[in-house]
Amino acid sequence: MKRCLLVVPAILLLGCGNRVEQFVLPDQVTDFNTLYENNCRGCHGRDGRWGAARPLNDPVFLAVIGKQALRDVIAKGVPKTAMPAFAQNAGGGLTDRQITILADQIEERWSRPRDFAAGDLPPYRADLGDPKAGETVFRTYCASCHGEYGTGASEAGSGPGSVVDPSFLSLVSDQSLRTTVIAGRSDRGMPDWRKRTPTHSMTPQEISDVVAWISSHREPVNLTQRGTKLP
Repeated sequence: MKRCLLVVPAILLLGCGNRVEQFVLPDQVTDFNTLYENNCRGCHGRDGRWGAARPLNDPVFLAVIGKQALRDVIAKGVPKTAMPAFAQNAGGGLTDRQITILADQIEERWSRPRDFAAGDLPPYRADLGDPKAGETVFRTYCASCHGEYGTGASEAGSGPGSVVDPSFLSLVSDQSLRTTVIAGRSDRGMPDWRKRTPTHSMTPQEISDVVAWISSHREPVNLTQRGTKLP
């Protein structure tokens, strides 16, 4: 009788097979592919491309932003945009170690530092420039795609959309505009700051000026609704 009682628990433990699935707590995940799939792919796309947000699989972008700034963006997010903060101390779900893994592996897999060793990169961050000068810069470097006044496809009937539309500008920060002017959008055929004219690159001042001009079209946020101030 005792022998039978010992056999039953053994059968229950084995079940239909001897494979046991291990459960890993979310904050213990260290595999890059899992971290990227669960936190980044939804916006930045599979393999860092073809998502709604900026491609991360872009050597130009990675060269300009640098790993520390990339890590900060992952950890802290970008205020007033769709990019959330992922660090636990900022309301997200990732540990410092997991954020470091993401930043390290994004750089290791998708950057090409040798391509930029000989050239000067524009600063990732800078103050806004002169909007008036930026209008001239825009017409020199950007109007061929986005139209003389920045309204894009509404002028030409096809091609890139408006960069001065208030709805668009309400979703992007000045830093996001600057990053796009510098790095372009490789997934959408938008060239980086070096390739907008056949003869020369945009200067850092021209980049700051054109960002200021685009940003000047942003409408103030309406803090009232139906005549009542929102809290």
